Amino acid sequence: MIGKIIKGRSFKGCISYVLGKENAKLLDSEGVLLNDTKSIINSFYMQSLMNPKLAKSVGHIPLAYSKEDASKLTDEVMVKLAKEYMKAMRIENTQYIIVRHHDREHPHCHIVFNRVDNEGKTISDRNDHFRNEKVTKALKEKYGLTFSVGKEKVNIHRLREPDKTKYEIY
Repeated sequence: MIGKIIKGRSFKGCISYVLGKENAKLLDSEGVLLNDTKSIINSFYMQSLMNPKLAKSVGHIPLAYSKEDASKLTDEVMVKLAKEYMKAMRIENTQYIIVRHHDREHPHCHIVFNRVDNEGKTISDRNDHFRNEKVTKALKEKYGLTFSVGKEKVNIHRLREPDKTKYEIY
């Protein structure tokens, strides 16, 4: 299980990407109108207006799992893991959607959340990359998910900077 934390400015771009993939499946949501993609985007946008000083109000976290764990990862289990992840990362009291994709050989889902919570306060991103590593490791241990053995599992052709340089150095 790997989580990649991305912060952005455009709910339209992020949600259109996440929901626009072929066979994308909306697994869970909170605090958004689900009539269509546009209503989901508008729901997120309206809440972000409660905190106009926050430049990057879009939170996007793809959670990717090892293909060895595919048989364990039903939609229900994936939602449970995503919600536990969000709680441990202190992503609470805010709007979110959880969407599963089937476009890669490894199972994965996307969490899109509003960094402006339901009271108009910013959800802290302090030490989020460090917390992400701790939380994903704890969830892998708790649920018996596969730990990567090492570099032999890396898709080198998919690496981008700065990860590409890190791979070459280490």
